[in-house]
Amino acid sequence: MCGITGFLEFSRAHSSNLLKKQVSQMTESLIHRGPDDGGVWTEEEHGIALGMRRLAIQDLSASGNQPMISKNGRYVIVYNGEVYNAADLRRLLEDKGITFRGHSDTEVIIEACAQWGISETARQLIGMFAFALWDKQEKTLTLVRDRLGIKPLYYGILGDVLLFGSELKALNVHNKFEKKINPEALNSYFKYNFIPAPQTIFESVYKLLPGTMITFNEEGKHKTQTFWDPLKIVEEGIKAREEFADDDFNTIDKLEELIKDSVKRRMIADVPLGAFLSGGIDSSTVVAMMQSLSPRPIKTYTIGFEEDSFSEMRYAHAIAQHLKTDHHELILTSQDALSIVSEIPKYFDEPFADVSQIPTFAISKLARESVKVTLSGDGGDELFAGYNRHYLVSQVQKMDGILPLTLRKIMANGLTLGTEEFWDKLIPSSILPQAGDKIYKLASVLKSKNVKELYEVLLSQNKTSKNFFLTSTTLNLCHNDVQFSNFLDSLQYWDLIKYLPDDILTKVDRASMAVGLEARVPLLDHRIVAFAWALPQNMKIRGSVTKWILRQVLYRYVPKSLIDRPKMGFGVPISKWLQGPLRPWAEELISKKRLENSGYFDIKQVQQMWQLHLTGQKNYQHQLWSILMFEAWKDAY
Repeated sequence: MCGITGFLEFSRAHSSNLLKKQVSQMTESLIHRGPDDGGVWTEEEHGIALGMRRLAIQDLSASGNQPMISKNGRYVIVYNGEVYNAADLRRLLEDKGITFRGHSDTEVIIEACAQWGISETARQLIGMFAFALWDKQEKTLTLVRDRLGIKPLYYGILGDVLLFGSELKALNVHNKFEKKINPEALNSYFKYNFIPAPQTIFESVYKLLPGTMITFNEEGKHKTQTFWDPLKIVEEGIKAREEFADDDFNTIDKLEELIKDSVKRRMIADVPLGAFLSGGIDSSTVVAMMQSLSPRPIKTYTIGFEEDSFSEMRYAHAIAQHLKTDHHELILTSQDALSIVSEIPKYFDEPFADVSQIPTFAISKLARESVKVTLSGDGGDELFAGYNRHYLVSQVQKMDGILPLTLRKIMANGLTLGTEEFWDKLIPSSILPQAGDKIYKLASVLKSKNVKELYEVLLSQNKTSKNFFLTSTTLNLCHNDVQFSNFLDSLQYWDLIKYLPDDILTKVDRASMAVGLEARVPLLDHRIVAFAWALPQNMKIRGSVTKWILRQVLYRYVPKSLIDRPKMGFGVPISKWLQGPLRPWAEELISKKRLENSGYFDIKQVQQMWQLHLTGQKNYQHQLWSILMFEAWKDAY
């Protein structure tokens, strides 16, 4: 795992020394991603500069260092990620007479590109990756990002230079970089808590879409190519569903086999590794598979909270005991959170307000004390329909032909007669955690006119009628995307291409790499993704049970009694924290004087929201957190 960066000057106006100085500065900004080693490579004649910082995981010797030049001298690569079928590909290349200097996956990728071409190589890779490849012969620079967007890659043409990097901070160091905020992206951030790709917070800079490669020539002309099309995978999966209908046992066997192979591949490392264990279905499945494959107890890590309604630590502890792992726990206090919030903007580069970034950062720091690699259960909800919104939408479709929109609106208005705080007090958290938030979302669902509007509503974190942000143009998450006759298919597809890469995977990458920890996601092996889409929907949601088939796999390793309970997610007691130890920090960021200087907010509305939240009359935690993270980001950038 690494941090990569570089640029291509179309004017070719600078000397080799100046190119090296500039790319070295960009590279050093990513030292947290690769604390073990670094390197740069330049070619003055063509204005090309490549840099990387290395977190050594496989082949710890110098033969794995980058930038790396192919054996035939034609290609130069900087690469971030891990390829889990590198040994298989290496054997294929050796059969063609290719010899290797070391055993790094970087060398396998560059020699594969030399033998098979870039797009075919990308299709062959199993893993997470983002790389830049300079072709000396064609004088082109190609940027490639993995199928699911597990690894990040930013790029932009500013004036006469193409910039790229694993994080925006690397581009920010270049003297041609311009910090011009993209108003559409910013408004989307305040609605969803993240900025949907390909947009970024800055104009003229983009996220490379997952499963995509883009090639630039010396004049700046470019060509984009998709090597893995999620829509095609989804459509092919839906067509294949009859194959698994009425065959529960064999289908469960097949899924178990796929997950075990994926986990086994991701346990290959030349350094210590462990796993995040929340106590939920996804992480428990990954840990169970790991322990079944390991001759010794694997290291597992759990974060809990003092606030019991938010903490799953006791469940994780019970599962760790059952599986006999070497378990490590940390109670995250509000004081811990206070120390973390000042660090977050430095590593996320863009405004990002998924509040679970706090425990993700904390658990990454905990794990890094004893391992260099962790496995996580991310992706299980998106693939196997584990979110509350998935169950909700499956029920809404059943109601769609029975209850007209007018009647659904009446029902929704009835649900919102009580405040969120009213529902939280009425319904114990043991029955329905954060009941008020979920009931208000249900009301919004009932009022939706179609499935696209439904998804926008479910993903939006700004439920309040108070329009605190002064601009109104928002990027529509679904505006050019297809929708399917089955509502659940539509939601899962949009989750796959939007929410998963731009929220979940962004959070995990930045939080883990901030402390030099590699996080691997076995449930997002692209073979499992394709298999999950071929499953009939009743294998995902059966009756009122979500992730039905994944549960069946896990039941083979862990008793039902340790698993079956209401879903909590990675909830954080941020509402209480803002009223307590985080209050001085928050009030400094949203002071009247500061917001006046900012110019982005309706100050009266923000101040009113803050006061209502402090008194407990309203819960504006999501809206306030997005404002606070934006203001903290501005300080960092």
